[in-house]
This record gives sequence, structure tokens and C-alpha cells, in this order.
Amino acid sequence: IGSVNSFPQKSTKGSVVLGYVFRHLNLVEIDYFGLRYCDRSHQTYWLDPAKTLAEHKELINTGPPYTLYFGIKFYAEDPCKLKEEITRYQFFLQVKQDVLQGRLPCPINTAAQLGAYIIQAELGDYDPYKHTAGYVSEYRFVPDQKEELEDAIERIHKTLMGQVPAEAEVNYLGVAKSLEMYGVDLHPVYGENKSEYFLGLTPIGVVVYKNKKQVGKYFWPRITKVHFKETQFELRVLGKDCNETSFFFEARNKVTCKHLWKCCVEHHTFFRVPENESNSLSRKVSKFGSIGYKHRYCGKTSLRMTRDPSVQLPRPDQCIERSRSKTYPKRTQQTGSKNTSQITTNGENEGTTKIIAPSPVKRF
Repeated sequence: IGSVNSFPQKSTKGSVVLGYVFRHLNLVEIDYFGLRYCDRSHQTYWLDPAKTLAEHKELINTGPPYTLYFGIKFYAEDPCKLKEEITRYQFFLQVKQDVLQGRLPCPINTAAQLGAYIIQAELGDYDPYKHTAGYVSEYRFVPDQKEELEDAIERIHKTLMGQVPAEAEVNYLGVAKSLEMYGVDLHPVYGENKSEYFLGLTPIGVVVYKNKKQVGKYFWPRITKVHFKETQFELRVLGKDCNETSFFFEARNKVTCKHLWKCCVEHHTFFRVPENESNSLSRKVSKFGSIGYKHRYCGKTSLRMTRDPSVQLPRPDQCIERSRSKTYPKRTQQTGSKNTSQITTNGENEGTTKIIAPSPVKRF
């Protein structure tokens, strides 16, 4: 996961910049990914392939130079079923960063399992001659990392003999996809009496959180309308009794409200039900996004990605260059857990990630 720091002209289409990045990374299953950027107030946006760079006014106002962050735009519901190893590897890198930065919280036993897969993918089989005491402490897995977790990771790593990097990465994704916050794009909003909520856009629908607890879940096939006006965001849902109910939320300002609406339209379109279904529910869903600003998602949908016969995947003889993770000094008895869990993003340590991409909401 890196950054693109410059591009040719302001008249260049977003699709051209995206194409350059996808070719550089040798990606074919491209519709899961995108490029994000931040405006001056730290609100994040996705680069629109159909617009020129000059039309991304929030981006133009930040530079030059301009910085774009590569990352997953739509999280596959089951990343283990992605067709190409290179695509699964990019998902592995992103989800690993989500856990490290606290966007994807997990209990310590799960964190230990995930950490062991990272170590297996990075270092291979456990070797007592090479992997001396404290070797796990050279890596970072979660925020505020403790020695207890590192010891658990070492114990599990010893049991993973024989797993090649691709296998360890798939096993990592297999565990991570079951976490509650996997693939959840959080947006802060207000409900009645100015109470704070988060709307989470996921592969299966919109999830509503209050006080860190899930209080609502609306599946994409049952969402018949999404609309915004000024700072008010509306979600209309078809109930089991076939009656529609509208849920209203307030965004912080017009910009964040429009951004939430656009993300919701794109998620719904990407994860939508099959187009050939002709029942009344599908007909209602087909009107989705038709009110308000004219905005459409024009890439492939998740369904087309899995069924498209025009591209034979995986491609034969693919060679994947894996980058090494950033490492830190080993934990010692003298330092204990002090200062060793500090996460930095600069310096000359080995590793390719120099800029950590910002997120609309890193955690609750």
C-alpha cells in the first residue's frame, strides 16, 4: 500500500491514473481497489475514474504536490475466493494495516493467530537457530502491542510448519473476514437528540452502531432508496411486511453528507443483487440513487467480478514480489513493554510503507 505523489496534467482522467497504478502493481481484479486523497480538513474522498484531476477540487486545493493513497475500496465478502494470488496479497496487506491501525479490532487470541500467519508469511518455518528470543517483537501487529501477545504469536508460529507465504496469507484472510468490523467503512452521523451513531457500509449492507454496539442492520437488497439534502441523510428500507421505513441521520456538514451518500450508492451498486431478477424488490432497487445528485458507479459489480468469463484467471506463471515489513529493535528485559509498541511511519528502517493512509474513521 503506497502513494502516488505526482501526475502529468490536471486534464488527465482519474481512470488514467488508476490504470497506471494497476499496471504498476500487475492487478487484473481491479474493481475492488481505488485511490483516496484528503482535503485540507482531512475529509477523505475516492478518486472518480470518470472525472479529470482538475474536477477533483478538494484534491487540487491541497497541492502541488498531490498525494493519493492506494487501498481497498470494496472489501470482498470472502477474500479467500479472489481469483489471483496477487489480488489476495494486496488484500492481505490492507487488512494487516487495518488491524495495526485499530480500524479492525480483534480479541487477543485472534490477534495472536493473525500475527503468527504474518510471521510465517514473512519469515517462513520456525527455526530455533535463526529465530532467537524476542524475534516476534521486531514486528508490529496491533496498537499498544504487549509482550503477552508476542509470546502467544511465537507459540503459534511454531505450529505452522510448511505453510508457504501464499497459504499463510489466505489463512490470515480466512480468520480476518470473520471479524465483526471486517470491511466496514465507518461514517459518523447524528440521530435524534444529537445522539452519536456510526453508519458502517459493508459487503452485505448498512450497519448502524451506537455506543460501540450494533443497533441495526439493513441488507442491500432491502434498501430501496438513499437520499440526502443539505446535511440530512435518508435510508429507506423495505421490511418483511413489504412496508417501507425511512431512517434519517444528520451529518456534520454538507460535504460529509454528500460523501456518505456517494459511498452508499457505490457500495449498493457494487454488491447489488443479480440484474436479471425481475421481482418487485429488484425493480424497486433498480431505482436506487435516482434522486438527488447524478452519481453512478460505472465499474464491474461484485457479481460480474466472480462470473466474468471474458478474462481467464488466474493468469499462468505469475511472479509476486513481496515487500518486507518494517522492523523495530527487539524487546529486551530492560525495556519491557515501554516504548516498544510505539508505531512510527518514518525513518530508514526496512519496509516500503512510508506514508500511512488516513481513514475517515479509524476506530470508534
